[in-house]
Amino acid sequence: MEDDRRVWPVGPGPRHRRPPPEPEWDDEEPARPARSPGDDDEAWNPRISRPAGRAIEHGGTRPSWESLPPSARYYGSPADPGLPRRVRGRAWRRRTAALLALLAASALVTALVMAVLRLAEPRPETGRLDDSLAGVSVPLPAGWRQGAVPPVTGFTSVARDSAGSLIMARPVPGTVDDARQAAVEAAELYSRLLLKGDRVSVVEDKELARGHTRALRAEYQDVVNRPAYLRVILLTRDERGVLLVGLLQPEETARRQVLDGLMASVR
Repeated sequence: MEDDRRVWPVGPGPRHRRPPPEPEWDDEEPARPARSPGDDDEAWNPRISRPAGRAIEHGGTRPSWESLPPSARYYGSPADPGLPRRVRGRAWRRRTAALLALLAASALVTALVMAVLRLAEPRPETGRLDDSLAGVSVPLPAGWRQGAVPPVTGFTSVARDSAGSLIMARPVPGTVDDARQAAVEAAELYSRLLLKGDRVSVVEDKELARGHTRALRAEYQDVVNRPAYLRVILLTRDERGVLLVGLLQPEETARRQVLDGLMASVR
């Protein structure tokens, strides 16, 4: 009994695929020779895909059926896949690294130029304390100005800043035989007149090339007055003496350094 589940074809002979339909062209195409049942060696596809047909619609050249590979007959002309994603990533990282290196080099050059310009530029001076009677000249930094009248009798010039620090200068009458002794006596005198501290300690006592300097720090028992600072410099010039007194309150490290540097720049 024959099997009712036999599939096509019913006969035992060789199977052949149906011939492909003719491709649909907008214009007439030369007829191709008909296929014989034995032409199974050549692969075929039912029709040219849309990409190939679309290229023809937009004015492209109609491809030859025989010149197309089997995949192109069905899917159309292959497109350029471009660079792999990994290769594109490497190229992008290389370009980014080069750009960052260029920016870093430009920033470094700019910083070096600005540093050189700042070093070459002289420090600005807002004024100068000139005392012809005492024979001294002091360059004043920003925030300092020369005053009209010294607050202590006997001094011939004064300079102040906005925070209340001051420097005074005066000539010393007579001949100075011992610069250190003269500086110690002046520091004691102006400590009583200006500091009036409950506790006064010596911060520095040092000999200079042409004189002597002594610095004091005053502390107070009340909570209102903060520590004060006093520096005295006695200079000898051709047997003449010049006395400089610097004072600030409250005593702070940064302000004290400015005052000491200013008094050390006396000419």
